[in-house]
Amino acid sequence: MSHDHSAPTEISPDSATGDELDGGSAHVSAERALGTTGVSKRTAGAVESRQASRLWWDADADDYQAEHGDFLGVSDFVWCPERVREADVRLLGDVAGKRVLEVGSGSASCSRWLAAQGAEPVALDISAGMLRHAAEGAAASGIEVPLVQASADTLPFAANSFDLACSAFGGVPFVADSGAVFQEVARVLRPGGRWVFAVTHPMRWIFPDDPGPGGLTVAQSYFDRSPYVEINAFGEATYVEHHRTLGDYVRQLTAAGMRLVDLIEPEWPEGADHTWGQWSRLRGGLFPGTSIFCCTLD
Repeated sequence: MSHDHSAPTEISPDSATGDELDGGSAHVSAERALGTTGVSKRTAGAVESRQASRLWWDADADDYQAEHGDFLGVSDFVWCPERVREADVRLLGDVAGKRVLEVGSGSASCSRWLAAQGAEPVALDISAGMLRHAAEGAAASGIEVPLVQASADTLPFAANSFDLACSAFGGVPFVADSGAVFQEVARVLRPGGRWVFAVTHPMRWIFPDDPGPGGLTVAQSYFDRSPYVEINAFGEATYVEHHRTLGDYVRQLTAAGMRLVDLIEPEWPEGADHTWGQWSRLRGGLFPGTSIFCCTLD
């Protein structure tokens, strides 16, 4: 799940600190390791976005796993911070005997859960650091799944290779063209295949990344597609996250030959007081934090 930055704001490189850049989270160490000095409101193309994601997730992998590993589990399929689990909702349907591609797998806990259900998953991620944690998860659980390092918009698989594809906050927000991801997923899916992916709800982009009251005031236009780009002292991107509206996603899915069959906006679970970055009970009780798109390839 993402190092999310809704409502991008420009920060002076001379005055930026880790706390300003990421709300004082555990990700400060990754920003320091990469020499992040500020935020630049500019575009970021496919190559730069891939390079930044590879650098970021390699630098952040240990902190991310330490911070969120217990929440995600070693072999569990958690769709989002609202604790929607595939075991409960079965958005992928019966996975037994199905070849499943997990896009942006991180430590591959979802793929290991799928394997335990009788599926044949492949876990793909751009980050060697995250895939190292996937290998450690396999050793801890005894559940081995194939691991592939690649970008979500350039899938290294033959056409019609998979029955299902899924992504729980992986890959889609970090590529320059999410439509290219959907085209690639459509290419590797078999006819009638299903593609289900979870991303930060696009409306969160208009608010600051603050789980408290400060995160309830609109700070940016929903229609501003400018990516969030963190940079180092040389102006090179160290982290990139792209914004699309709900309509953008629907049009891109349709262009890829996908049919949207459901759009789930999970409510905050009753009695839950945890926070995950900018997700919290306060905000979750007022507006959605996650969108889960359920699609089929016609």
